[in-house]
Amino acid sequence: MPIPGPVTGGAMRYYDSYRVPAGTIVRLDDYDPNDRGNITNRSEGEALLAEEQLRLVTLQKQLHAENRQSLLVCLQAMDAAGKDGTIRHVLSGLNPQSCRVSAFVEPTTEEQGHDFLWRVHRQAPRHGEIMVFNRSHYEEVLVARVHNLVEEAVWESRYSHINAFEQLLESSGTRVIKIFLNIDKKEQLKRFEKRLDDPLRQWKIAESDYRDRELWDDYRLAYAEALSRCTTETAPWFVVPANHKWFRNLVVARIMRETLDSMDIQMPQATVDLKDIRKRYHRAVKEEKENGH
Repeated sequence: MPIPGPVTGGAMRYYDSYRVPAGTIVRLDDYDPNDRGNITNRSEGEALLAEEQLRLVTLQKQLHAENRQSLLVCLQAMDAAGKDGTIRHVLSGLNPQSCRVSAFVEPTTEEQGHDFLWRVHRQAPRHGEIMVFNRSHYEEVLVARVHNLVEEAVWESRYSHINAFEQLLESSGTRVIKIFLNIDKKEQLKRFEKRLDDPLRQWKIAESDYRDRELWDDYRLAYAEALSRCTTETAPWFVVPANHKWFRNLVVARIMRETLDSMDIQMPQATVDLKDIRKRYHRAVKEEKENGH
């Protein structure tokens, strides 16, 4: 299948432009991490992001009120691609009562004693909620594969389990979208340098950063296979260009907004007689005025 083309206008559907169609054999070299669509500068991109954020706030309220569907966003990326920054910029303004973030780090002893999806399913969103996974169940076909943590037969079987799991979520009212933040190796090194020079970011530095960088090609191959085998019509993967942080944020926000728009969220009907409530309200206002309050 053809690779999705770049965005050609500010109002284009990013959902379509950056989605990996089902059946695609992914080669990450075919995706440009420097892509900015037709947006020429950061200020234009940030203005569009602000518009998307306002729309997301409204859609979140509607989703919460409907209380029948939910949205799960899985963020995956190479180190320093900006998962934390994406979450911070895109989700700002959303109500934390119905928006959560869960980060999946190395499994605990208890988690290792269960099947690989056990800890993930426990964090799946409830109805009316937006959930973002900072890393996800895909670590089990990425890190586990690249570092030989399990035998090939084990991680090989996990693709079908993942597809079945996501289908279960979808059939239960949870829309699933998976986003790969795509940076190049040169950009990653620049961001590592900024971490070294910034006291507020130095805590993020880990021994694994440079160890995994040496395995760059292995990780890219593992990502390509995960994207190829686990993008479906109901739970698609998106490859988001992430060398320009502002454009990355805009694309993720718009994909989330377009997904929520497509979910046909229905606001519940009022459970009271609004006509009667209005009469009582106006009566109360009149009484307040008459009493000099």
